[in-house]
Amino acid sequence: MARGNTRQRIQDVALELFAEQGYEKTSLREIAERLQVTKAALYYHFKTKEDIVISIFQDLNRPIDELIAWAEEQPRTLETKQEILRRYQAALAGAAPLFRFMQENQATVRELSIGLTYKERMITLTGLVQEPDLSMTDRVRCVSALFTMHAGTFFMQNVEGDLEEKREAVLEVAIDLMTQAYQGPQA
Repeated sequence: MARGNTRQRIQDVALELFAEQGYEKTSLREIAERLQVTKAALYYHFKTKEDIVISIFQDLNRPIDELIAWAEEQPRTLETKQEILRRYQAALAGAAPLFRFMQENQATVRELSIGLTYKERMITLTGLVQEPDLSMTDRVRCVSALFTMHAGTFFMQNVEGDLEEKREAVLEVAIDLMTQAYQGPQA
């Protein structure tokens, strides 16, 4: 098996176990057993649980980092801000397991300073979707558009309906908020 595939399997199994029994109660031995590898084989890739979590965080946040880099190079137009929302939705979908981990293990996230890095990303993104000359109400609309994406990704899973239809509806609501902030209410 290629190194990248083993690394990914370790991350996936670790997240499963962290979700099942909590980060603190999961040992490297249990991760190795679930993978059916020796602890030494696991150590080859990761020395600690913290190393696993940090690597997951880095891998799953790469699309968000790429989105920020892209957005910083674009003209600050409504069209750019709408595209930020589209790309952010795709990045969130890929990072869903990480967000579940963060939600269920908040103390660990704080200890590993992962939360701080995520907060910095969110502050950067909120700055990219709003302009200082907007009214406070319109700035709230812009920030709400981003957080609509979060709600849609994580809370809409409990709402009946087709997954793709829910994703499209969430994006439409977020884009409506953004559009209203920059163009006023549409007739």
